[in-house]
Amino acid sequence: MATRQPHRDREGSLGGQAVNVPAPSRHTRTALAAEAGVVVNYRTGTTVVLTGDSLARWLGSLERGEAPAPVTVRASEISWGTSESSVRLDLPAPPPWSWRIAATVLLTGTLTARWLGPRRTRFGRLVRLAEAGSALPPPTRAHASLAVRSVRWAARLFPARVACLEESTAAALLLAAGGRGGAWRHGVATDPIRMHAWICDVHGQPIEEPAQTGDYSPINGPEPTSKRYR
Repeated sequence: MATRQPHRDREGSLGGQAVNVPAPSRHTRTALAAEAGVVVNYRTGTTVVLTGDSLARWLGSLERGEAPAPVTVRASEISWGTSESSVRLDLPAPPPWSWRIAATVLLTGTLTARWLGPRRTRFGRLVRLAEAGSALPPPTRAHASLAVRSVRWAARLFPARVACLEESTAAALLLAAGGRGGAWRHGVATDPIRMHAWICDVHGQPIEEPAQTGDYSPINGPEPTSKRYR
């Protein structure tokens, strides 16, 4: 998912090694987790973890730029590597045929958008699709659940990779086609640092997701009105 931006990146320090840090912009999102910061470029998918002086410099640059303010990530319960997660979701009841057909068409479009075009902006293309209906009214839990189940049904027809990003993007498009939006979420969790994308309902609750999704803090959505985070 990550790509490099050699003409825009700056050199930072992480564990004594140099890392490429994307310049702060309206495309970057920052998640603060304990003593580390996760920076994601929503145009290219570039993702880096910053600590120490590199993190302090990054936060200082956010004060002066147009990039959104950081989001504080909830600390996950320390598992010491012993927590268990389901490796698959239960197969849901088949959705109505009209939803299956629409989901198949939109998932086809999502996978096409992923593979056609420059590799460097692949992540950004899917983000734009997923947030296409952000100005629409949010979906009810039943509506959002039907969209997610329909996309998962359609995904069984494709030999291509359909992970959380592709699945949630297609579900967001399906909701937008029905006049509902603002349901796509992309978040960060700790222990270890990881990312996930999902669909939520009108109350912001994850839909058709395992309980572990609650460990993720969304880093997309409406931008904070203030950057006073320190």
